[in-house]
Parts: sequence; structure tokens; C-alpha cells
Amino acid sequence: MINIKCQAILFDLDGTLVDSTVCVERHWQEWANKHSLDAKEILKISHGRPTIDTIQLVAPHLDAETEAEALDKSQAKNLSGVVAVPGAIALLTSLPQNKWAIVTSGNRQIATNRLLHVGIPIPECLITTNDVEQYKPHPEGYLKAARHLSVAPDKCVVIEDAPVGLQAASAAGMKAIAVTTTYSISDLSMADVCISGLENISVKPPISEEPANWIELETQILDCK
Repeated sequence: MINIKCQAILFDLDGTLVDSTVCVERHWQEWANKHSLDAKEILKISHGRPTIDTIQLVAPHLDAETEAEALDKSQAKNLSGVVAVPGAIALLTSLPQNKWAIVTSGNRQIATNRLLHVGIPIPECLITTNDVEQYKPHPEGYLKAARHLSVAPDKCVVIEDAPVGLQAASAAGMKAIAVTTTYSISDLSMADVCISGLENISVKPPISEEPANWIELETQILDCK
């Protein structure tokens, strides 16, 4: 067990707070079949990336903007298989609204619909692909969330499940906790701390809503180095 202090926690969404694996893989499989592509190869690189980036990588011959728009609309509407990650709701409800944010590689409609579907509260600060010009692994999203919460980047902790998100956190100058819900420990070595799930994080009260006050987290860690 170790203690980590911060003034804000910035969460990734898919794979970190929401388990959308079944839903996402089903949509990519259908899309791959339609275009005679290998879904397994797509899924190796798609997690943590915006849909349009993945399509540009795997099918540069297609109109990525049109394809991504259609695929994202379907994912926002068809939510079968989307569930909250164990420990997510308990952790979030233990934090004041101005102490946490979500930074996702999905668009606002997908993010909002998934949060509502699993019963996770919509945060005051929700940064999606609609809000940034540069996507993860670029740090823009995490830096924008820190500014919104009026917290310096080095006083933020990011919780992520994907290498591209950890790269974004590192580029933003933030500490990162990796959860091994999607990738193996060996893929998450750039994180400061690795945990097996959010149920291994507890918040030590009391927490004031004053921006300058600290949050103390107690985490049961794995060795990711």
C-alpha cells in the first residue's frame, strides 16, 4: 500500500470508469467485416484512440471522417454490454465535483450516453474529442481539464488504462496510475503506479472542496516497473 497526494484526479473513460469492451469490439467487428478488414488487427491499436485516428491508420483508402461519424453514431446509440467498472461509482461519489474530471478519446455523445447508461454522474469537467484539437497521446485534453479545475498539472493524478493515455499524462507533467483492466502490466510501464482495479483505491477523508486542498489516496499497487 502506498499513499498518493494530489489536488485533482483526471480519469480516462473507457476501460477506466466504463467497461465498453463488448460494445466496442462488436462495432469494430461489424465495420471490419463490411470493409473486408482484419478486426483483430484493428483492435490491437484502437483502444484509447479516437475512431477517426484508427480508421486513418487501418484503412487510409476510405473517407475516414464519414466512416468515423457513422461508427460513432452507432456506438453512441447501441449500448448493449456497456457496464461500470467495479469500484468506479464508489470512488467518484467519494470525491467533490470540483476535484475530478474525465478526459476521453470518444466524442461527447458517446461519453455522455455511456455515463448515463451505467449510472455514473456527468462531471462538471468532461473533455472529449469535441473539445480539443490534438488527441491522446497529445497532452491537450489533460492540460485543459487541469485548467478548468484551476489545478496545476503537477498537482493532478491521471488514472488510465491505455499506453496512449499514459503518454498524454506524462507529456502533461502529471503523475499517472494505470489500471490493468485492458493492457498487461508490461504495456503500462510508464505509469508511476499500477493497480488491478479501482476498488484498490481508497480516498482518505476529509476532503474539502477548496481547490488548493489535497486529496490523499491509498492504493494497493502492482509492480509495473
